[in-house]
Amino acid sequence: MSVPLRSKPRAGFVLAIAAAALGACSTADLTSGTVPDSAEAQYVASPANIASLTEVIQRNPKDPQAYNMRGSVLGQAGQFDKALADFNQAVSLDPKYAQAYANRALIYRQTKRMDEAIADYNQAIALDPSYAAAYLGRGVVYRQNKRPLEALQDFNKAVAIRPDLAEAYYERGLLYQTQGQHRIAIDDFSTAIGLSAQAAEPLIARGLSYIAVKDYKAAISDFDEAVQLEPLNIQAWTSRGLALERLGDKEKAAGSYAKALNVDQDYAPAKEGFKRVGGEFGRTYQTF
Repeated sequence: MSVPLRSKPRAGFVLAIAAAALGACSTADLTSGTVPDSAEAQYVASPANIASLTEVIQRNPKDPQAYNMRGSVLGQAGQFDKALADFNQAVSLDPKYAQAYANRALIYRQTKRMDEAIADYNQAIALDPSYAAAYLGRGVVYRQNKRPLEALQDFNKAVAIRPDLAEAYYERGLLYQTQGQHRIAIDDFSTAIGLSAQAAEPLIARGLSYIAVKDYKAAISDFDEAVQLEPLNIQAWTSRGLALERLGDKEKAAGSYAKALNVDQDYAPAKEGFKRVGGEFGRTYQTF
């Protein structure tokens, strides 16, 4: 199979990757609240669904669960101020509503209000000490703020409570990955993949750790699967190009970098990789 390199980028969801993926590893966050690109997810955050939930609130203005539900959907739709207003109303109506505190904490985290996020996760945990999602969310805040010991404690607690929580293994894997503990990270990413087989992010993360330990064939296998799940995932294509480059297959590496550049021709890691392997615009490259 071959792919021509387009001269203009196509729209696509761009994920972060470490500069040229040479020194460090970086992946997307599974618990960031990003709405998956599926018909079901698009419906959840649709104006029609929000309007339907508003009707529920109008019929039940004292129901904290109704506000929590609409707030969750507004958060998925990126309407953070409105989501916060709904969560504020939910905890006003029920000050012991742990889920509403945790959901509000996620909005605070997405809007970089980290101290408020931690305070809400603390409150959710105080109200429900077995609430795995709150430990997971607080652990993400700690990881993002370079508090690795506290993050690890929270991720360990989350998986102890919910051994089936894929995101907790993924996040713990990211923590190990940033510390250079790639073999341990690979184990956690593998568990996350086993629990959530349709998610590309753990595959990309594991592939980056495989690159770090120089197991390029295993990395390519993970990136192959990731691009099948998300054909416009720029990080998966760029990382696949790097693994193929390290393996010495410049033709397929160029093809993978070209795929990434078809999504965004200004994406620096892909441009640099394409140049390193001698890529030329206008040529057709083999990808598989």
